Amino acid sequence: MRLPIIVRTQTVLSSLLFAMLAMAGCSGGGTSSSGGSPSAQATGTPGAEQAVGERLFLETRFAQAFKAFLDNNGNVNDPNAGDPVMNLSEPTGPGVGLPGPFAGLSMNCRACHLVDEHTATQPDFMRPYADFARRSPIPARADGKTHAPRNSPALVNSTLDRTGGVLFHFDAEFNSMEDLVAATFTGRNYGWLPGERQMAIAHIARVVRGDNGSFNLADPSSGLSYRILFTGTNSAIPDDLRLPPQFRAFVGSGTDQEIFNAVVKVVAAYVNGLLFSQTDDNGTPIRSPFDVFLEINGLPQQPKANESPLDYSRRLRTLLNTPGFSPQFVASNPNRTDGQFQFHPSQNFEFGAAELAGLKIFLAEPLTLPASLGELTAGTIGNCISCHAAPNFTDFKLHNTGTTQQEFDDVTVGAGHAPGSFMALSIPNLASRTANDLPATEQHPNASDRFRSIPSAGTTLTDLGVWNVFANPDMPGPQAKIRTILCDDQQPCPLGDSTLLDRAIARFKTPGLRDLSHSAPYMHTGQFDTLDDIIGFYRGVSVQARAGSLRNGAAQLQGIALTAGDVTSLVAFLKSLNEDYQ
Repeated sequence: MRLPIIVRTQTVLSSLLFAMLAMAGCSGGGTSSSGGSPSAQATGTPGAEQAVGERLFLETRFAQAFKAFLDNNGNVNDPNAGDPVMNLSEPTGPGVGLPGPFAGLSMNCRACHLVDEHTATQPDFMRPYADFARRSPIPARADGKTHAPRNSPALVNSTLDRTGGVLFHFDAEFNSMEDLVAATFTGRNYGWLPGERQMAIAHIARVVRGDNGSFNLADPSSGLSYRILFTGTNSAIPDDLRLPPQFRAFVGSGTDQEIFNAVVKVVAAYVNGLLFSQTDDNGTPIRSPFDVFLEINGLPQQPKANESPLDYSRRLRTLLNTPGFSPQFVASNPNRTDGQFQFHPSQNFEFGAAELAGLKIFLAEPLTLPASLGELTAGTIGNCISCHAAPNFTDFKLHNTGTTQQEFDDVTVGAGHAPGSFMALSIPNLASRTANDLPATEQHPNASDRFRSIPSAGTTLTDLGVWNVFANPDMPGPQAKIRTILCDDQQPCPLGDSTLLDRAIARFKTPGLRDLSHSAPYMHTGQFDTLDDIIGFYRGVSVQARAGSLRNGAAQLQGIALTAGDVTSLVAFLKSLNEDYQ
């Protein structure tokens, strides 16, 4: 992953400062560095950046509400700013939900990327670093906004390497995890209005400088201040928290920007380590029923070298349909004594005939696009692997599945319009689009956000996804990667930006499908509560795509040929991708 230049520069600066201070016998924290392991003091401990990153991920004092608290004579080491948005973990709408795990505090990353905060009372409420909301609650400010236009995607597996490079957020706004973290810490989800980025950076540096170690949600007993922790050499630091030199910083002498860069880099390292199919604290593998099924049947679990995920999925389909293949089914979890899931109590850990039938539907493709009349009549063709190829179940690309149009035209959701309204909506082209049509940024803080907004009755507000980002001069980082995707990977791209912008309308990133039952409600809008709802939605938009009534709809939708009788098996397979992520 290529780091932003400013972060890379800070790494070199920190390394040089560390070498100079080490030769002078100074820890940077006012305490002798002669204690502890000399080798760990010099080189750090691999993985320590993830441990420190978790603390920063949980830190509630970086938000704008905490700055307001400090400006009213609050104490930097008293986290109780009392932002009301933190009172609930909101599942479906304002005013309902579970008691917020950070009630009384202010916004942090974890409030929108939950994990096990609610499992003590609700064992099936484990989350893969996602929230429960249809759209994520945000701190109230003068702009009147209380919710983001989208919900929070699961962070687990979000940083996997992929052909063409990594893009983040539903609309591919960010070119690296560092860019995403920096924008989050200084953005609207933390209560900062466009135009307040430098204020946010100064505030975060102030908190880091003033921290005395008394507030640490990741490890309440540690007692280490950020000033000490970022040196990596202080004798008070246990070896497992000694940051490697490239993550160190000198809080006492660093500028606001240098301190901020160091915070961002460590948090990004933490998120980069969030992966599915790992092991629990005892070293026991965490697998889904699907993975166990592949293993016990001797089926390939990963692509071969130089084999694409799509070709791997097709090879798997061939093996499953080979005459004489006699599958062994999964009846229990081999990695737990009770044979069941830990965090899916309402689901048996199994992969049987229904799941296998659903897997075959998932892997099936039509002979041509669109699917033929015979294929539509027979069903059992999900064409799912065209966007969700195994083993990660995403192509990491951008597609218009009709989600925006369905919500815009759905009068039952309270903000919809008459059917056909989205098809008729006037959307600027590249020549007519202005900065005011685009999302508000530091450069254009008063822009309308009108095409990255929650739809509402009587307005043209909607969310056009990557249309807001592509060819947007305020967002230069991801442009090359987005252009490649919009041009269907043709290099060099023969199409101009005006054509590609039209292709970008209402396109969003393809999510992964692992542990789906812990990431409802579904879609970036949270429109659907169940997997049955999702399959029903795809059956409907596939009809629209074939009829030409889905604006800029993904061509892959035309290959879906599912009957009502296919839904149960397909949902059973999707549930077999659940696992006990920890």
